[in-house]
Amino acid sequence: MIVRAWRGWTAEPDATAAYERLLNGTIAPGIMARGIAGLQELAVLRRIPAEGPAEHLTLMTFDDWSAVTAFAGRDPGASVVPPAARALLARHDEHSQHYELVHRHLPPG
Repeated sequence: MIVRAWRGWTAEPDATAAYERLLNGTIAPGIMARGIAGLQELAVLRRIPAEGPAEHLTLMTFDDWSAVTAFAGRDPGASVVPPAARALLARHDEHSQHYELVHRHLPPG
């Protein structure tokens, strides 16, 4: 299993709210609706530090590299950021990071 991690930052509270509406209301549902074989999950996380811009982290879980390529295209490391999202972000990762899931530990039961 491959986990794809990508981060973007919004500098203003209004931009943060607008970006989250766009990401969770349009972008993420649109990605999931594409029916990409091997795409398991898309999780959206947010961290708002005491000072500085809000950080948004997306974690996408794929079965294998071919599923990552089906999502991202020829360069699986390239970030996929629609123009509407770029307009709201102060900055973002130009490349996603990928991690191979080595082992998952679950509680007993």
